[in-house]
Order: sequence, then C-alpha cells, then structure tokens
Amino acid sequence: MHIHILGICGTFMGSLALLARDLGHTVTGSDTNIYPPMSTQLADAGIEIWEGYKAAHLDPAPDLVVVGNACKRGMEAVEYMLDQRLPYTSGPQFLYETVLKNRHVLAVAGTHGKTTTTTMLSWILQFAGIDTGFLIGGVPLVNTEDTRLQAAFAHSSHLGERYFVIEADEYDSAFFDKRSKFVHYRPTTAILNNLEFDHADIFADLDAIATQFHHMIRMIPSNGQIIMPAHTPSLEDTLKKGVWTPVAYTAVDGDTDADWQAKLVAVDGSVFLVRHGDETGEVHWGMSGLHNVNNGLAAIAAAHHIGISVQVACQALSNFGGIKRRMELIGDVGDILVFDDFAHHPTAITTTLDGAKKSLSNRRIWAIIEPRSNTMKLGSHRSQLASSAALADHVIWYEPKNLSWGLGDAIGDAANQIVLDSVDAIIDHITAHAQAGDAIIIMSNGGFEGIHGRLVAALS
Repeated sequence: MHIHILGICGTFMGSLALLARDLGHTVTGSDTNIYPPMSTQLADAGIEIWEGYKAAHLDPAPDLVVVGNACKRGMEAVEYMLDQRLPYTSGPQFLYETVLKNRHVLAVAGTHGKTTTTTMLSWILQFAGIDTGFLIGGVPLVNTEDTRLQAAFAHSSHLGERYFVIEADEYDSAFFDKRSKFVHYRPTTAILNNLEFDHADIFADLDAIATQFHHMIRMIPSNGQIIMPAHTPSLEDTLKKGVWTPVAYTAVDGDTDADWQAKLVAVDGSVFLVRHGDETGEVHWGMSGLHNVNNGLAAIAAAHHIGISVQVACQALSNFGGIKRRMELIGDVGDILVFDDFAHHPTAITTTLDGAKKSLSNRRIWAIIEPRSNTMKLGSHRSQLASSAALADHVIWYEPKNLSWGLGDAIGDAANQIVLDSVDAIIDHITAHAQAGDAIIIMSNGGFEGIHGRLVAALS
C-alpha cells in the first residue's frame, strides 16, 4: 500500500513513517519544515519527501493519506484530498489500527519529560532482552557496541513484538479529530509524569488538558498500572474524576511512603539509589538533573510492571546514552562547550539549567533561548520567562520578527538577560564575550535558523 504522510517531518509523524515502512508499505511525505535530525533519518530510510503541501504530491493518488496535526483547512494538499475523496486518517488512529491494537501498550504522558522517559523505558526493555516496539518523538543516542541494541535504536521508532512503548502526547490528533493523540493509544501501563498548562493554541486552561488526560485514564484496564509522582496536585485532581486502575507513586528524596523511591548519591543526579519494597539498585549514568532522576525512576517502575527487576533496570540505565537535543553536546571549541536542548516551556528551562549548574558547576552557563512553541508565541508564559532562566549566568533571548508581544518588556531588567532580534547578533555577542571554561546551552524546539552549527563554526 502507498501511504503519503502530510507533515512527515514532525517528530511523531516521522517516527510513524518509519514504522509504516517497516510494515511493508511504500511511504512518501510532504512538509514545510524539513531539517535534521528527522529529515536525515527519513532520507537514510529511503523515504521520499517533497517540500510544501501541494496537490501534485497526491497525484497519482496514494492508497491512504495520513494527516499530521500541523495541517489545516485551506492548505492546497488538504483541500485536494477532501475534494477528491481520498482515503485519509490521523497519525494516532493509523498507529492504533496497524500496530497498537493487539499490543501491551506502555504510554508515557505529561507536560515534560515524555521523550526522555519513553526512550529510557524502551532502552530498559531492549537491554533486558525484550524486543519491544517503540515510537519516540526524538532520536536516541546509542553508545554501545551491542549490535542488537544498535539495530533496535537505529531510528526513533521500532516495530518490535508484543510490547509497545509510546510517547503519549496531549496535543490534538488532526484538524478533523481534536482529541489528544494519547486517547487513541489505550495503554495498559501508563506513566503520568506531570501536568501543567501548555498548548495555549488549542487548550483554554489546565482543566481542559486534564479532561483529555482523564479520557485516557478511563481506558486503562483494572489489571493495568498508573505510575505518577507523589504529591502532584494537578494529577491527583485528575484522578479524583475517577480511576479504576492501581496507582504506583514515585518520589525522589521525598515521601518515604511512596511505592518507588530514589535517593540522590550525587547532588547533580548522576548517581542515585532506587528502592521498591525489598528490591534495590543503583544507577550511575551520564545524565544529570532532578528531572532526569524522576524520569528514570518512572521508567524503572513501568518496566517492573511487565517483569523487569529493579537491578536489571538500573543496570540498563547505567548504560543509557541519552537522546538527541536533550543536553546533547554538539561542540567543544577551545574549552567552550556548546549544548543543544529541546526545552521550550518555563519549567523545562528551569530544570535543564538546574541540572546544568550542578553537573557543570565549574563553568559559567550561557542560555540562548528561542520562544518558538505556539504557547510561547501567544505569550501565555511571558510572566515566567525571566525567572525560568535565572539560574544561568548569562541569558540571550531571541525575539523573532513575527512575535506579537514584546519580549524585552517581559524580560524587563532581569540581571544578565538580554534580548536580540537576529541569530547573527546572537553569534556576534557570544563570540565577543564567551571564554574558555564556559558552557552554552541553546534551547529551542525547532531548527533555530541553524544557529547550532553556525555558532560552533564561529567559535572555531
């Protein structure tokens, strides 16, 4: 079957394209934002991609059009698809019908940490010898000589058998299906990492997001498992609407009554102990930050639900290589370290910087931040921006030309924080002021006009 994917370079849709190819389908796609790492993955897999959303991309007609949630009415390809009565579906619905329907699904939901936790959980299961399938909204970093693991994590998705780990996104499914993606997944094991307001372009308030979370909770069977951090009011309020599944609570250096407990051995989170009943283990890894300890603990708990011991899970995470665009070191020029990070929400910015300050305690930290997400562009979080980056020694905010509100007004007179309106100006400022021993963290959920490579080149 020939499947054409509209919005193929999105992190979810690109991973879905690889699964469709592995199912034996011929896959092509269209998009307007074609940039690495997803575009590289798709090209390496031999999937043809066309620029833009043109009707010509659907002629001759594919057997099925899978429509990404970036696609809207009025787009040439969408109007042509509807006018010609071409068969179409959403990405989440296609995934459920072709892959998830007969699997034990382990879903990872939450405002933050979904991609990282999904990758950790997939890694634990694969490390333990279970050929689990997975779909990750990013590209794993595989630092191992184990050829089986190299093959499984060659891409951001893997078909596998029996089990399937899925990043359960609360964003809508398609222009014709405004339910959250995760409503389609019907998990048996569900991690609820956290719940904050985000996606202001489609949700009016936190209650609207919580309602979607509860739609998913309603479908988790009574012999399943919900895993969530203890003392999280927004999630606890959501469960008060009704829960029919056992809940296991996690805590890091906190509630000793929690079912799953982690205790920091190293202040930056690079070493921690895990306890669950009489089972114990230790993780000694290359990750840092309290948020990653929380993510790792939840992944260990979810793996345990399908039979993986605490010790094996801890051993797996001790060999975990991380994921692209999550504090990924992309350059070391004259002892100036340059990192790429996906943080694009105030909470994520704060937790990333907290981990960086602890793990890179002997370095000055620069944060270069692009407010690119739809919620950021709408200004929903502008009152939190300056405080979210306060842990950095120097902060540069990028103000794009089309921002409808004043980023400078939002930052005000925050110490060591400035606003610049071009990537060239940012690079000039960094090259003039950065010193050996500094660490520069570039934060964006997009390509950021190629600043990553351009900055490394300029520093060189």
